Amino acid sequence: MNHGDHKRTLSNGSSSSESAIPSSKPKPPPRPTIQFPPRPPPRSPNGILLDISTVIPPPLSVPPPLPSRRVSPDEGTPDTHPFAPPLPARNGANTAAIDLSSPVTERKPLGSSRLPPPPTRQIGLGDKLPPVRRPATPSSDEDSAEEEDPRVRTTDILPDSSRSSRRPPSLSCFDFSEFKIQVPAYTGQVAVAGPSVVVATNHQIKHFDLSCNDGPVWTVDTREMNLRDAKVSCLEFRAASKETDRGQYVWAGTKEGHLFEIDVRMGCMTSSKLGVHAGQVTHIFRCGQMMITIDDAGKVMAFNPDSGSGSGDVSLVFTPPRVNRIAEKQDFVKLFGGMLWTSARTDVSGTGASSLPVIRIYDPSVPGSIGRCVVPTQHVGAVTSGTLLPSHPGHVYIGHEGGFISVWDIGTVDGTPACIEVMKVSASDVLCLEGVNDRLWAGGRNGMISAYDVSHKPWVVTNCWEAHDKGLPVLKLFVDPYAIEKAGRLCVVSVGRDEQLRFWDGLLGNDWINQEILKREHSFSTFRTINVLIVSWNIDAAKPDALTTDPENVNFFQNLFQSADSPDIIAFGFQEVIDLENRKMAAKTVLLGGKKKGEEGKISEKVTSSYKRWHDRLILAVKLAMPADSPYTAVHTESLVGLFTCIFVKNAQRASLTDTAIATIKRGMGGRYGNKGAIVARLVLDDSSLCFINCHLAAGQNHVRQRNADVAAMLEEKSVFSVSDDAVKDDALAYVGGGDGSMVLDHEIVFLNGDMNYRIDQRREAVVAAIHSGELDSLLVHDQLHKEMKYNRGFRLRTFQEGPLTFAPTYKYDRRSTEFDTSEKRRTPAWCDRILWRSCDPERVVQYHYRRYEATISDHRPVSAAFAVTVKAVRHDARMREKENVQAMWAELQAALLDGAKEFYVANAVI
Repeated sequence: MNHGDHKRTLSNGSSSSESAIPSSKPKPPPRPTIQFPPRPPPRSPNGILLDISTVIPPPLSVPPPLPSRRVSPDEGTPDTHPFAPPLPARNGANTAAIDLSSPVTERKPLGSSRLPPPPTRQIGLGDKLPPVRRPATPSSDEDSAEEEDPRVRTTDILPDSSRSSRRPPSLSCFDFSEFKIQVPAYTGQVAVAGPSVVVATNHQIKHFDLSCNDGPVWTVDTREMNLRDAKVSCLEFRAASKETDRGQYVWAGTKEGHLFEIDVRMGCMTSSKLGVHAGQVTHIFRCGQMMITIDDAGKVMAFNPDSGSGSGDVSLVFTPPRVNRIAEKQDFVKLFGGMLWTSARTDVSGTGASSLPVIRIYDPSVPGSIGRCVVPTQHVGAVTSGTLLPSHPGHVYIGHEGGFISVWDIGTVDGTPACIEVMKVSASDVLCLEGVNDRLWAGGRNGMISAYDVSHKPWVVTNCWEAHDKGLPVLKLFVDPYAIEKAGRLCVVSVGRDEQLRFWDGLLGNDWINQEILKREHSFSTFRTINVLIVSWNIDAAKPDALTTDPENVNFFQNLFQSADSPDIIAFGFQEVIDLENRKMAAKTVLLGGKKKGEEGKISEKVTSSYKRWHDRLILAVKLAMPADSPYTAVHTESLVGLFTCIFVKNAQRASLTDTAIATIKRGMGGRYGNKGAIVARLVLDDSSLCFINCHLAAGQNHVRQRNADVAAMLEEKSVFSVSDDAVKDDALAYVGGGDGSMVLDHEIVFLNGDMNYRIDQRREAVVAAIHSGELDSLLVHDQLHKEMKYNRGFRLRTFQEGPLTFAPTYKYDRRSTEFDTSEKRRTPAWCDRILWRSCDPERVVQYHYRRYEATISDHRPVSAAFAVTVKAVRHDARMREKENVQAMWAELQAALLDGAKEFYVANAVI
């Protein structure tokens, strides 16, 4: 069919005829007439018939042409209007026959929410292929910041751990403190009562007495005890009315549903009840003098001595159990104050981030108790653990997958627990939870145990240590209340995926002793003051030879050194020493920057020469500016993909310098490359440790969370340095928080400088106007770093200090100009370049000045800060005498704390 004889609708609505063109083909048959059903008479909203003549205009003899619309090939045929003529077929297209008598099918509207896809390029044979798309090279520009990882969002809401102690709370109440008891990760069961430890693995049961030996006292096999090849699935020491019998009898449940009792003194079975459970015995609890056993079918058996022979102790043979029912196959079961809290992974309403686990609560002392169901107030993961906290006895704490802990009030009027708070404490799952004295202990997947002070809002991490080797998960965590009587300690037991059993001091006695000794430092230490000058500058790949022409450039170093009076330490921290905008240069440094600068891993001379030029210029500048009788030595020099650190120490101080180290932390591209990151240097003077961090954080106006994540990663990196030689000594005094010098926050004083890239959240015009009018205070409330330190409870720099910002923003200027960015992007000015500090004792760091300079060779202005830092030297003999006095004070306090803990466990029917 040739459409050349039809009228064509033009874009302006007119029509043109091609009938004058001769055609040899016959004319097409006339178009059939489409009959439309009659429309119902229109009605008004109140149902009154309307005059149709006022609603529908009279029909036209010829329907008006509709404006044509260009249709994308991917869009398909446009919607058909009842009076619109069919569009002509495209030239060269094979048009199929259309049956106009068939009913019209409903079509989806086009262009409602999505734009049509872009046209696809057709490449024929012999055509030149387009160039390969390459990923954008990391740079310092606004668009160079990586896409935010969703995991960094959790960093802002986690409890503050910047003041936590990393010292493991080791327990020394047993004669053998370096024992190794193996507990298989998933098949092993363990029960502890003071120095008595029972470990069961399938058929085999071992007993350890840590007061006399570090090996098993006896080993028995259930196959030799006429228990029908039983495999042990749970253990618990039986309650006893006599103090001498406590921790002497252990109950064991098996996968076959058997229960039996063993006398640990004799290593023999005293009683048994075979087949009492229909399925595997999953839990055994001690509740006062009562024993409760539960199987995976939901059968609960309560052995109450009141219904037995009256001896005061339960017996598998003579005490008839009371049977209750709970839901079957519970993944979490725990006894709190005589109430069973249960939860199953399948009892979760919603999926993913919207999940709400269902918790069922039963009273095993009431026959036929029907569980009450409660759910958290926020979306959390499945229940993994739960505990009571002695310092908050009216609350129950439940651990969840996803790193959440929900807090429940059990003192409500109607008796139904109510969720009052949900805290995010970890980026991964909370695997186990235990309330110990006034701290909430939580074990995670990385082998760490964290202790939280929940009396503060938000919570604070007071202790965090590696409990199990190789970062393997902490699988079990529980308190041994019998250790209060038998060992005189509040003992906490943990079992890890490394299959090792660990004992910890629940009262954290060593931390209390060390904190008290710190309060008495003035009695056994001498102090002196040193001057520290810190310089931070993003030089935007400028060369030192560019410091010419302008007086501010020529006199930069002279003005810098005149700002501080003969500093003892000078720390230079530069950023973007090389051109990160240059893809070739950046690729060399990103890919090769982490290699050693030897012959095999040598970076191109063009890259290394940029650092060498500034290194030589700094040495010359220090030599010219300082008196000849006070020479300096560069003790640290390091580079990392644009970052460059050079630290000078006055030669007169080098005799007091005992430990130095320097390292790099990569944060670019998910921590793989160093286009963003930090150079970290350590100096130890006398008995004080100083740490200097030169950093370059994520760029971009809106990448606040990414910058926060960079800061957290730097401060919490576990192995920045190797362990200091002084830290392995018992009297190591240079480090704080129980650290060994391997982490940043182990150091007594930390200085942080660099291009932190925190911006001002305000329009550019308003910021520039405020700068020109000198109203800098009005901009401080919009400064991202100030806002994070004030409002973000999880911000890792909240414990740092910064001097008042009395100078104009240092970013971003046109090179060789005093004008702010006039490029197309017209970036908003900001205080990107900052210098902060943190001190264990805030009075030991006093800032002299915090200022900027007007050197114009970069798009940033350099800043400097001078400090008076107090360092200490310890008299060790005086410190030992003071430590003995503090330990005597702790012995009295510990006895009182143990009495309070025992009262709590008695009140909650644990002992």
